Amino acid sequence: MRAFKPWVRLCVFCASLFGVSLAIGLSLAAPGRAADTYPDHKVRVIVPFAAGGPTDVIARMVSEQLSEAWGQQLYVENMPGAGGNLGVENGARAAPDGYTIVAVSTGFIINPSMYSKIGYDPVKDFAPISLVAASPNVVTVHPSVPAKDLKELIALIKANPGKYSFAQPATGSTPHLAGELFKQTYNLDLVTVPFNAAPLAINSTLGNHTPIAFTALPPAIGNVKDGSLRGIAILAKQRVAALPELPTNVEEGVPGLESDTLTGIVAPAGTPKAIIDKWNAAIVKMAADPEIRKKLEALGFVPLANSPSEFTERIKSEMARWDKVVKTAGIHVD
Repeated sequence: MRAFKPWVRLCVFCASLFGVSLAIGLSLAAPGRAADTYPDHKVRVIVPFAAGGPTDVIARMVSEQLSEAWGQQLYVENMPGAGGNLGVENGARAAPDGYTIVAVSTGFIINPSMYSKIGYDPVKDFAPISLVAASPNVVTVHPSVPAKDLKELIALIKANPGKYSFAQPATGSTPHLAGELFKQTYNLDLVTVPFNAAPLAINSTLGNHTPIAFTALPPAIGNVKDGSLRGIAILAKQRVAALPELPTNVEEGVPGLESDTLTGIVAPAGTPKAIIDKWNAAIVKMAADPEIRKKLEALGFVPLANSPSEFTERIKSEMARWDKVVKTAGIHVD
């Protein structure tokens, strides 16, 4: 029997080696299989704001389209609080399995510059999937304001230091920071008046309490169309389908103010690449659908799907740009 012991040992070794190889092969194949079967149960989409806002609208549109495409329910969970930080932090702590996804706006990028303590890192704690849409910011004024474009508005404010004020929808929002950038760039004595919602900021300008407003485009479209507010400029490089007659700041000879409110989809860091890619492909397809594009454009959004790497670079560039504006303006939220 002793003569057979080396062969026994060899067989045991081969069996062990085969087992290890099989385990490695299965682990390597797992991401592909996960993507093939994903999702096999409900997917939670966190919206870190109350229902009805731009991020919520986009998240529900995405959830509806992908629920239909994938045959599994994607449901929105609104989790407002701390300027969006509560919902984003909850998403950062979720399991990276593709069953918790977060719909984010530009606040996701800006908040780390404004809050002394924040429970997430936009780059390290998340795997960007894709942008979905952007709503360019717009400058509007009460009809009694004599300025008809940005150059005239700058001249008017300079001639009347401290007299004029602008309404903004939320401290640290891109409309707010676009207004601060406007002040910083042209050294304007212009009073900032914060509100906690775009409709409130617009109502203040409608009443001529704050004769100027910086807001995202969607909540201002109706007032510009009916003439209750005068559109001064779209803060973008190109005109938008919702208000094709309104010139951009670039066309008016005042470049550098381009800004928009981004809406994108991210997953917790460590989510398998195959799942990220599946999400990305679905969003790219959705953004290319003519009917979806028409719906988004009618609401004042610009469809803007991109790759995970492009979204990552956009996050980094927006962080750097707005961090300078926040620090120069001395904006702190604690």
